[in-house]
Amino acid sequence: MGMDVQEVGRPLGSLRRVALLAVFALSGTVAAVATIVPSTDAELLLAKAAVIEPVAIRLEDSLLPAPATFVREDRLQRGDTYQGLLARLAINEADIQQLLRHRSLQLLRAGTIVTAEVRAGKGHDGELVWLGFPTGRDMAVRIERVGQSLVASEQRAQIVTRSVLKSAVIRSSLFAATDAAGIPDAVAIQLADMFGSDIDFLRELRQGDRFSVLYEMHSLDGRPLRSGRVLAAEFTNQGRRYRALRYADNYYAPDGKNMRKALLRSPLELSRVSSGFGMRMHPLHKAWRAHQGVDYAAPAGTRVRAVGDGVVEFAGRQGGYGNLVVVRHDSRISTFYAHLKALGRGIRTGARVAQGDMVGLVGQTGWATGPHLHYEFRVAGAARNPLSVPLPAGTPVAQHEMDAFRARSRELAAQLDLLANGQVAALE
Repeated sequence: MGMDVQEVGRPLGSLRRVALLAVFALSGTVAAVATIVPSTDAELLLAKAAVIEPVAIRLEDSLLPAPATFVREDRLQRGDTYQGLLARLAINEADIQQLLRHRSLQLLRAGTIVTAEVRAGKGHDGELVWLGFPTGRDMAVRIERVGQSLVASEQRAQIVTRSVLKSAVIRSSLFAATDAAGIPDAVAIQLADMFGSDIDFLRELRQGDRFSVLYEMHSLDGRPLRSGRVLAAEFTNQGRRYRALRYADNYYAPDGKNMRKALLRSPLELSRVSSGFGMRMHPLHKAWRAHQGVDYAAPAGTRVRAVGDGVVEFAGRQGGYGNLVVVRHDSRISTFYAHLKALGRGIRTGARVAQGDMVGLVGQTGWATGPHLHYEFRVAGAARNPLSVPLPAGTPVAQHEMDAFRARSRELAAQLDLLANGQVAALE
């Protein structure tokens, strides 16, 4: 498994590589060649020019034999036709017509890259050798020439997984930082989930916060296909450093403590608080009332997740709450999710839910002036501020697994340290 290591915003060293510049005269002779000596931090050396005697080059000796085939690739654009795409791949008309009769071509979707090997040369120009494209779910279509026929098959794609290590600095938001660093959104969402119990990504991020992340990237034929799991990450927020390492399908701190609390801080992955806990002027009743929860502004239809494992205590319509789901997590703690547009699949009284399961969709049922989620956190029946109430810890690494965990965590931590120490490396 190879690993690409990249860094955002850190110089790669003081040495600069300068390409050798060669100027060839039209007559086929070699003229003067100038080279630039790499500069150092201490001094800048002057470039020196070396004059080389002209040497005649016979044009016919410099030519390589023409290739028998060539490989091209192109993307099916929105509004494109199959025939237009195949023509851009330089496939001859006879083979295009045969390809258009293949039902497997109907699996091709807009945005997909198609690769084709085509013969060149007199009598065979444009003859297809093979054509292939991914179809999703790690499968790919391949159409190959067998005699005068083109035979199609669907096979498992040869997907290569490598590890990518990148870092970035927060300037405005987590997603802006990951975009600038070329980190996929799916990785950013995992980062927010991993560190969400320790960092409020809506209120606590500051300019200058930084993070490093080691994640999987799946590639097909050398092209990025999709990102995979985050393997390790480090986040520095307001001077406090947090590190998370993946082990046995969960994330732990280097000492084996679970990065995830037994309950998540927020039922929405990314949103903003529109109304806090405590006394407020009620938007509908125009009177000061105690607000016993927190309102999260989010578009209608946004997924609402259970903050922890539990049993659905109530699911249905209830007065000003509108569509409401109540989840009891243990003998003392319960959470309320109100104003829902719809309930999640299988959400009914008595149903069991796991942390992260969808309990419903953001809506504006009941006493609501617009789409939002009203969320309550209750301890022994008393409302507590969801933004500040202490959350119970998750289960740590089992004692009998600590040796294996330490070995794995040392391996992952060493890769994160490459960026923390200002090093850049690529491992095969």
